[in-house]
Amino acid sequence: KTMDAPIADSFTLSSYRMFQVMRFAVQEINNSSLILPNVSLGYEIFDHCSDTFNFQAILNMISRNGSIQVLRCVNEYVSKVIAVAGPFRSMESMTVAPLFAMNLIPMVNYGSSSSVLSDKWKYPSFLRTTASNKDLIQLIILIIQHFNWNWVAFVSSGDENSQNGLQLFKSKLKDTKICLAYAKELNEMSDHYEILQQLEDLSIEVIIVFARQSSAVAFIKSAIKHNIHSKVWIAGDSWSLNKNLPRLSGIKAIGTIIGITETVMPLPGFKDFVYLSHTQRNNRPTTCEQTPSGRTCNQACDLCSDVSPEEIIGENPSYSFATYSAIYAMAHALHNLLLCDIKGCSDNVTVYPFMLLQELKRSNFTILNRHIEFDSNGDPTCTSYAIVFWNQSGQAQKVGSYETDPAVDVPFSINNTKIHWYADQVPVARCSPECSEGFAKKKDGLHQCCFQCNVCPGMTYVNYTDNPYSCINCRKTEWSKPGSTFCTQRSVEYIPFTDPVAITLMFSTGVLLALTLAIVILFALNYDKPVVKSAGGPMCFLLLGCLSASSISVFFFFGKPTVTNCVLRYFLFLLFYTVCLGCFAVRSFQIVCIFKMATKFPKIHSWWVKHNGQWWLIAIVFVLQLLLLTTVFTASPPTPVNDMTSYRDQIILKCAMSRTVIMFLLLTIVLASLCFIFSYMGKDLPKNYNESKAITLYLLFLILTWITFCTASILYHGKYLQLFNAMSVLSSSYSILFCYFLPKCYIIIFQPQKNTQQHFQGIIQRYTQNISSK
Repeated sequence: KTMDAPIADSFTLSSYRMFQVMRFAVQEINNSSLILPNVSLGYEIFDHCSDTFNFQAILNMISRNGSIQVLRCVNEYVSKVIAVAGPFRSMESMTVAPLFAMNLIPMVNYGSSSSVLSDKWKYPSFLRTTASNKDLIQLIILIIQHFNWNWVAFVSSGDENSQNGLQLFKSKLKDTKICLAYAKELNEMSDHYEILQQLEDLSIEVIIVFARQSSAVAFIKSAIKHNIHSKVWIAGDSWSLNKNLPRLSGIKAIGTIIGITETVMPLPGFKDFVYLSHTQRNNRPTTCEQTPSGRTCNQACDLCSDVSPEEIIGENPSYSFATYSAIYAMAHALHNLLLCDIKGCSDNVTVYPFMLLQELKRSNFTILNRHIEFDSNGDPTCTSYAIVFWNQSGQAQKVGSYETDPAVDVPFSINNTKIHWYADQVPVARCSPECSEGFAKKKDGLHQCCFQCNVCPGMTYVNYTDNPYSCINCRKTEWSKPGSTFCTQRSVEYIPFTDPVAITLMFSTGVLLALTLAIVILFALNYDKPVVKSAGGPMCFLLLGCLSASSISVFFFFGKPTVTNCVLRYFLFLLFYTVCLGCFAVRSFQIVCIFKMATKFPKIHSWWVKHNGQWWLIAIVFVLQLLLLTTVFTASPPTPVNDMTSYRDQIILKCAMSRTVIMFLLLTIVLASLCFIFSYMGKDLPKNYNESKAITLYLLFLILTWITFCTASILYHGKYLQLFNAMSVLSSSYSILFCYFLPKCYIIIFQPQKNTQQHFQGIIQRYTQNISSK
C-alpha cells in the first residue's frame, strides 16, 4: 500500500493535482501487463494538514493489526503499509521519517527538497524523486554568476525547506564573489512594506524569493501594491510556475521574473484520466466528514467537487513527474522482489519493507525517456531543471536548462536573447562598480562587494585573480606604469662597441693617437730647432706619451662594464693626464722663472737648472698620483653596478666611483690651478716664447669641458652618460694637441723662417729693451 500526502491548509489545487497524478500512476500500473502483472496496488491517501490531526493516521500506517510493536527484527515485522509516498513539505517529512525508519519502511518523496534529508544516519529509509536544495541553490548561484551580479537579497519563509535553502546559499557563497546584502524571513506578521523599503535603501536589484508559495505570492503582491519597480526576481521552484501571479495587473512593472523549476515532463493520458475521473465522481455520492477544527483532512474533501478538470490540468505541474516517478519506483522495486515476468508475479514471496527499501536503492529504470536512479544519499542522480522567464504574455517561457547528470557536455545554459529585461539590457546588480584596469579595491564596509577603487602607483600592479585588494610591488628587474595589471621586464642598458657614437669616438681616439705619433716624429726630426726647444724639448715627448696613454682609456668606456674596464677607464686617464698637467705646470713655471725670476732670484734659478728641478717635480707628481690611485682603487675600486633608481623601465649598467675619488682629484685640481696661475704671470712674455697663452687657452677648454660634463651628469643618468665621459676625456686630449702642439707644428712646417736662432734672439732683445725702458 502506498500513501500520498499533498499539502492543504484548507484546499490547495496544486496538492490536489499531485493527488490525481498519484491515482493516475497507480491506475496505469494496475492496468499494465509489463509491470506487476496480476498484482494490484492499493493505497490510502490523506491530507497532511498538521501533525496534530495526522499522527494518529501515521501511527496507524506503521501498525500491525492496530498495534505498534517496537524492538522487533525488521525481517519479522510487516506493517499496514509497505511504502510511503510523501509528505510534501520538508518539515513534515523530517517529523514523520523517523517513525517509518523504525522498521525501515521506505519513504519515496516527491516534494521535500531540504538537504538535511540526505543524511542517511538520521533518515535511513528516506528517498526522493525531486531534487535536493543543494542542486537548486547551485542553479541560482550559476544564474547570478552568468549575469555578473554580486549584490543580492534572499527572502525566505519560516518553513524548514526555505531555511535550509538560505543556509546552503550562505555556505556556497564562500567560494564565489557574490555578496548576500540582505536576508529576511517572511511570516504572517511580516511588514512587507518595511522589507521592500529596506531593499530599496540598500540598492538591491536582484531578489531571490525562496519561500513557500503562499508567502511568495503575498510578498510579490505587496511589491506590486507598493509600486516597486525595475527589480530582478528569482523565483524558487515553489512558485516559479504559478498560474495566477502572471495575470495580476502591475506584475510587469515590478521588473523581470526568472524562475527555476524541474523540467516539466508531460504525462501522456493524464488529461483523459482527469476528465474521466471528474465524470465518475459526479456520478457517485460523496460523504465528507468535517474535523473538529473545520479543516478538510483525512479522506474528507468538501471542495473537491467544485474543481473543474481544466483547473486541475492547468495547475502548476512542477511536481507531477516527481510524484509519477515515485509511484513507478515503488512498482519497479516490487516487480523485482516478486520475481515478476510476462507471465505474472510469484505468490510465494513475502515482501518486507526493508527488502523493498534495498531494492529501491538499486533502482535503475527509464520512464518517459527519463532515467530514474538514486545515489547513496537517496537523492536522484539525474535531475533536469528548466530556467523560465515570465514573458509579456504572462507565460513561463523556458530560456535555459541545468542538468545534474555528469555525462551531459553542457550542464548549464541560458539563451540571453529570449529574456526581455525591463530596461532593455541586463541590469547591473553590484554594490560598487567594477574598478577600471589597474585599480585595486579597498573594502568599504563589511562586504567584499563594496569597495573603493585606488589606482596602483608605478612599479606596482594588481592581480585580480590572486588578490584584487592590494597593489603588488614589481621585482627589482621589472617595472610598470601607474594603473598596471602586470610588470614588464626592465631593459638592460649599456653602450656596446657597435654603437655608432661609440665607433665615432673610438675612431677619433685612433686619429688622436695617429696625430700624436706624427707630432712625435716631427719634433724628433726638428729636435735641435728653437721651436721644439721653446716648447719644452724632451718634455714634449713625455707629454705626448702620457697624452696617448690617457687617451687609450676611451676604449674602456664601451661594452658591458666589468671590474677591469671600470678600473682602467679611470686609472689610465687620471694617472697619465695628471702627468700632462704636471708637465704644463712645470713648463709654465720655467717660462716665468727664466724671464722674470732669473734676474731677481738667481740662486733659485741656478739650483733649478743644476738639479733638473722640472723632472723631479714631474716624478713627484707621477709617484704621488700613482700612490693615491693605487690606495683608493685597492680599498674601493670602481665596480660595475646596476642603476635601478634613475629610470623605472631601465637598468643602467655603469661603473660606480666611491666618494674617495676626491682625494686624487685634489691633486689634479691643484696642478690645473698652478698652470693657470703661472700662465697668467707670463702673459706678456715674448711671442715665440710665450707658451702661457697656449696653456691658458688649453686650460679654458679643459675647464669648460668638465663643467659641461658635471652639469650633464647632474641632469642626466642614462647610459649615454658614459659617452659624455668618453667625449670629455677625448676633448681634454684634443685640447692639448690643438692649443699647444699644432701651432708649433704649423711654424715648423709652414713658417720655417721663424724657426731660427736669429729670429728668437731678435725677439728676446726687443723684449729686454722694452723691459729696460720701463
